[in-house]
Amino acid sequence: MLIKDQPAEQEDAPESGSSLAENAFGWVEKLVLLITLLMTLAAVGAEVASVFERGRVELADLLLMFLYTEVIGMIAVYYTGKGSFFVFPIFIAITAISRLIVLQGKDMAPENVLFDSGAILLLAIAALVIGRFKSN
Repeated sequence: MLIKDQPAEQEDAPESGSSLAENAFGWVEKLVLLITLLMTLAAVGAEVASVFERGRVELADLLLMFLYTEVIGMIAVYYTGKGSFFVFPIFIAITAISRLIVLQGKDMAPENVLFDSGAILLLAIAALVIGRFKSN
């Protein structure tokens, strides 16, 4: 009867190796997210310093701050598990395209502005679909 227990122990060995690898990847992921958070906070500080140095706030600065805020929010959603993690990159893309339109809007061809606006609309629809049908 003890012989039957041995194969079960052998099956546990690969799981413990797999568990070790999962833990290692989990720690690496958390470390990279922490580094991303610290770099984002440093970028926020640099942007605020730049605004104070210029003495004025422009729309592009505000949109850039929204990008930073969304990156921080995405990291927070990952750690808390609340909300849909996949929607935040879409929000970041929408804000980035909006910033591109603001920064280059006067110099862009009208059809390019239309294409960028269409991309924003498509991303907004994708965010709605993902938010509506996300798995709980």
